[in-house]
Amino acid sequence: MRWIYKDIPTEAATSKLASALKVDRLLAALLLQRDIYSFEEARLFFRPELSHLHDPFLMKDMDRAVARIQKAIEEEERILVYGDYDVDGTTAVSLMVAYLRSFYSHVASYIPDRYKEGYGVSIEGIDFAADNGIGLIIALDCGIKANKQVAYAAEKGIDFIICDHHRPGAALPAAEAILDPKREDCTYPYPELCGCGVGFKLIQALHVSRGNSMESLLPYLDLVATAIAADIVPITGENRILATYGLRVINDSPRPGIRALMQQQEKKDFKISDLVFQLAPRINAAGRMHHGEQAVELLIETDFQRAIALAGVIDSMNAERRDMDRQITLEALEMIRRNGEEESWSTVVYKEDWHKGVIGIVASRLIETFYRPTLVFTRSGDKLAASARSVRGFDLYEALEACSDCIEQFGGHTYAAGLTIDSSRFEEFKLRFEEQVARTMDPALLQPEISVDLPIELKDINERLLRILSQFAPFGPGNATPVFGAAPLMDTGYAKKVGQDGAHLKLAVKQGDSAVFQAIGFGLGDRLEIIKGGKPFEAVFSIEENHWQGKRNIQLRIRDIKPL
Repeated sequence: MRWIYKDIPTEAATSKLASALKVDRLLAALLLQRDIYSFEEARLFFRPELSHLHDPFLMKDMDRAVARIQKAIEEEERILVYGDYDVDGTTAVSLMVAYLRSFYSHVASYIPDRYKEGYGVSIEGIDFAADNGIGLIIALDCGIKANKQVAYAAEKGIDFIICDHHRPGAALPAAEAILDPKREDCTYPYPELCGCGVGFKLIQALHVSRGNSMESLLPYLDLVATAIAADIVPITGENRILATYGLRVINDSPRPGIRALMQQQEKKDFKISDLVFQLAPRINAAGRMHHGEQAVELLIETDFQRAIALAGVIDSMNAERRDMDRQITLEALEMIRRNGEEESWSTVVYKEDWHKGVIGIVASRLIETFYRPTLVFTRSGDKLAASARSVRGFDLYEALEACSDCIEQFGGHTYAAGLTIDSSRFEEFKLRFEEQVARTMDPALLQPEISVDLPIELKDINERLLRILSQFAPFGPGNATPVFGAAPLMDTGYAKKVGQDGAHLKLAVKQGDSAVFQAIGFGLGDRLEIIKGGKPFEAVFSIEENHWQGKRNIQLRIRDIKPL
């Protein structure tokens, strides 16, 4: 890995904040690196409050969206809540359906079939709405580029409210209201909301308009926190507030569907990382393997025993998904090596029978081996569909835009996207994308990097430091777990490989006369030779609490090791 040390704050700034907060200089420096410069900003960081959420009516078109929904309710129109089949989409649909049904009964949900309809607003979905007398569709986590579909709906007398967070195209759809903080003409103060987050702002606006308090929306935040974690959006600003309160709901009184999924993990205190790696894959499995509507059914279920049964079905889907993505990854790796493409700037692979539901996961897996922008294609009807993933620092969306004349449809973010092309243009697209990446990518980005906050002496690591560091949570993009660097370090002689095939490294380290700290390096088993025999080394690591056989101790989570 490339170790990228963050800028160390000035002595003057560090001393000033340390004095104001009555904390040591190390903690003050960590806060300054997170753009926290005063006591008040630190208070907001450590004690986020619902009252700090922005006024939802600051979002462009929010007044129009609320007025249209109120009109639908007054006139007893049928409302269809439409969303994408991933975690962000299904949680957003569940959120909106559960909220609206709490006071209005004419509400239905619709998740497109990943295989028959594909991503986003579909003609089939609009036809379903027309056939069922729907007058208003609320689209969540999709729709910002659905110009043709919205126009088609208008011909059938159906209005659209779009709640999205993806980048708009050159022209916006002719919807009744478009809520998207990434609109160029939207001045909303926080543009990093996920799709479910935008949906929450809409129900916040509706709720306030109905004369209700924010506290009564707390039970919905387990869904919002799950979406924030799954969609890998920055956990800063409003997302930090929503994630903090959402985690409290998840750990204290989650909805039956979330509780049923949690019980499968035999874990009590869920953090953002647990949502990312435990809950989100299961919720996603419904849309990947069968149908996303099954995830919505689970998340809006009010009977716990029924939720247990639904969660069991989804867990079986997730097991099926794991087996499938493992097999496809092996096939893709063999294809890359067989074609002699190990040194390419990008990875673009295709096989017509790969399961469309797991190609995004496979793209992420391939990046673990060949660290570069990656697209995995499969056949979808008479077209080819792909999931794309990028590496840190490279804007995948811009690269796809540069190849847009080869693409029929695409959408997404800087680091993840989906696209569709005509099968006859695959080789042309593959060549064009490789050329675009080679032309625009800094070669240094082809080596994984780890961001290091500060250097530290092992003698400064103690229970008080760990306790305060834990209050920096919830961790995620924009507020990553603090990573420290230290040297020279020495293993006390107990280092060994552990885990399946010796993949991991377990050791006990000290620095001079410091106390000895237990340490674990996941995926670092091959570094054993660097530290054996008392050789000095340098390491970057995070500090965590480890629980084992009823005992707790401070443990260093080693991220990387280099010889000195």
